[in-house]
Amino acid sequence: MIAAVHARAVRAAGGEIVGFLGSRAGRAKHLAAQWDAAEFVDLKALLGADVDLVQVCTPNSTHVAYSKASLRSGKHVICEKPLATSVKDAEQLADLAISSNLVATVPFVYRYHPIIRELRARRIGGEFGDWNALHGSYTQDWLLHPGAGNWRVDDKAGGASRAFADIGSHWCDLVEFVSGERIASTSAVFSTAFPNRPVRSTAAFAQGQASTWWAPVRTEDIAIATFITSNGVPANVIVSQVAAGRRNRLWFELDGSKGSAAFDQENPETAWLGGLDGVRITARGTQPLSPDQSRLSYLPAGHAQGYQDCFNAFVADTFSAIRGTRPEGLPDFTDGVRATRVIDAVARSSASRAWTDVAGTA
Repeated sequence: MIAAVHARAVRAAGGEIVGFLGSRAGRAKHLAAQWDAAEFVDLKALLGADVDLVQVCTPNSTHVAYSKASLRSGKHVICEKPLATSVKDAEQLADLAISSNLVATVPFVYRYHPIIRELRARRIGGEFGDWNALHGSYTQDWLLHPGAGNWRVDDKAGGASRAFADIGSHWCDLVEFVSGERIASTSAVFSTAFPNRPVRSTAAFAQGQASTWWAPVRTEDIAIATFITSNGVPANVIVSQVAAGRRNRLWFELDGSKGSAAFDQENPETAWLGGLDGVRITARGTQPLSPDQSRLSYLPAGHAQGYQDCFNAFVADTFSAIRGTRPEGLPDFTDGVRATRVIDAVARSSASRAWTDVAGTA
């Protein structure tokens, strides 16, 4: 799924798709044909090709190996999040990217909703005052059925955290980006809805294919985390992949001393603004626009932009950085390390049932 999203973004940004590498020979043949590109037989063939940028869209446990090999061969890299399944590996990748003087980015693409940039600009301008509380949720339902499965459920492929690493990391990155706050410590609880799941893909389940075997689930379906930021602001998020009817709802509300702001990714063209004088809804394209919203709003107001548009803008900004002009707000491997540290602290807190500090937070 995500490889096709990346491919559409490359084309939209004016890039050329050279080829695809699958987990085994023939695995990417159909996708390569669909995009009129080559299928690489192995990693050596990919790295030996005339490729400027490698986009790593593989299971989490393979991110480090593919990204390291690509950087060491002189290729720029986009690596899906989480950047790595351990903080140490993520830090090593970021250090390698810096020492290689190559562009290495992570698709925290929700930053690219124009209305998100508008809220961020208003925060920088002081519209909301000092923050009193930050709260929200990120909920999905794709694992609600006990017969649904995916490689992400396997901790060997996906890492010790699943729901929080997969989507909670997006919520934390976005809220930090908009609010300017930094999560410093956490108290978290993980919960698993089903003790066992089939070892097969959700697509196979949807097609009615029989399961061959079931395995214990060692990763969470639900995560609830309370945070304290470095400025002492309390925050809270509920993350779930078993919330019936929620397809992809990333929602937050930021409550300040002068006003509040709320955003719902399932309705990304508007934001809710609250103040002592009442409540209003602001829509993308409403004048006056902040410069960053204006840059990312390429369709007239009322013509909806969405997730794929965010991805397209992220890849376009990565291309700009490769050409030598780095746009503000482009998430890189340093942001990937930051997310990995938050994930690690949340997972450790859930295991210990104790408040846990996030490494590297001033």
